[in-house]
Amino acid sequence: MNHLAHALLAGTDPDWILGGMLGDFVHGPVSPDLRPGVQAGLRLHRAIDVYTDAHPVVVALRAEFTPTYRRYAGIVIDVWFDHLLARDFGTWCAVPLADFSLALRTLLRQHADELPPDLQRFLHYMERSDLPLAYRDVGVIGRVFGGIGMRLSRANPLASALEETARLESAFATAFAAFFPQLVEFAAQWRAQNA
Repeated sequence: MNHLAHALLAGTDPDWILGGMLGDFVHGPVSPDLRPGVQAGLRLHRAIDVYTDAHPVVVALRAEFTPTYRRYAGIVIDVWFDHLLARDFGTWCAVPLADFSLALRTLLRQHADELPPDLQRFLHYMERSDLPLAYRDVGVIGRVFGGIGMRLSRANPLASALEETARLESAFATAFAAFFPQLVEFAAQWRAQNA
């Protein structure tokens, strides 16, 4: 899952949300110097990633990708699922996406001194691009794919990944509808067991 999903699935505790956002930017052992809630949110992010990658619905969706994109299917699925989540955010959260997006960026700004440099840079990108609200826009998702592709060290087809998401539009919709409710339940149970 990508940034919007991780922020939502972290629940309502600001430290857990902050930890959820750190997940793509902090690697290795979880530092004991982090506040307990931030540690928990980071661990939840990692648990969500493991759950997602191993889930039969996601595994089956990856298998639908053409050979050109198969190596990058995990990235494409994560980003496109955030698009689907953003598009129907009211189904999953009582807070409007515009308000949720602003609150998330505000939280990150309030803790900017705790963010690793890559997340500080990403926060500036979020501000300029009105993320995660703008994840509703397919054009923005195309630019996200292109940006990820430029950051990877090897040549890749991500700049044209919207072609693959268009080809698999029905498969994505079916997979998200089957998978995301299960992920929401998994995250809620994880939070309850690790609170």
